Amino acid sequence: MQIQVNGEIRDIADGQTLSQLIEQLGLTGQRLAVEINREIIPRSEHAEHQLRANDKIEIVRAIGGGQPEAIQ
Repeated sequence: MQIQVNGEIRDIADGQTLSQLIEQLGLTGQRLAVEINREIIPRSEHAEHQLRANDKIEIVRAIGGGQPEAIQ
């Protein structure tokens, strides 16, 4: 199925969770903020949040000084 991550279309497996996507992107263990379809998803829900076709996901990570940086 297809999703959009920070404006880029990606193909992922059906039933993939947000945690699996974060791992696939190499972002595990980083301080992230994730929004799916304009709704913030708390870190505590990443493991059980299943992604759906056409989800629009925005991921930003905090860098030095707390400034957000969009993931490419």
